[in-house]
Amino acid sequence: MSIDPVRGVGTDSETRCVHYATESDVAALRFGCCETYYACFECHEAIAEHPPEPWPTARRGEPSVRCGVCGAEMTAATYTSSEACPACDAPFNPGCAEHYHRYFEWIDPDDGG
Repeated sequence: MSIDPVRGVGTDSETRCVHYATESDVAALRFGCCETYYACFECHEAIAEHPPEPWPTARRGEPSVRCGVCGAEMTAATYTSSEACPACDAPFNPGCAEHYHRYFEWIDPDDGG
């Protein structure tokens, strides 16, 4: 089974892009507006032909994050409560927490994401 590619500007094989390219920038995010994975919100703004919409609360149990290292998909709750991919242990950039509101309609650390 092949997986859909992650869209972005200048993405590498582990989903880093021209906007976020550190060793730990390996989480691709799925947008609610198009159900498509992008390397980051800036990539969505640059190449999508519609405004970004975060992953909806009503679909919080569905995968909305993909690890760029191993391809594992996870829910937002798993991603936002993890420092690394639960499948391959690749570290995630802790600075991404500043952008959660751009990717997910809800973020409440007290309710499990």
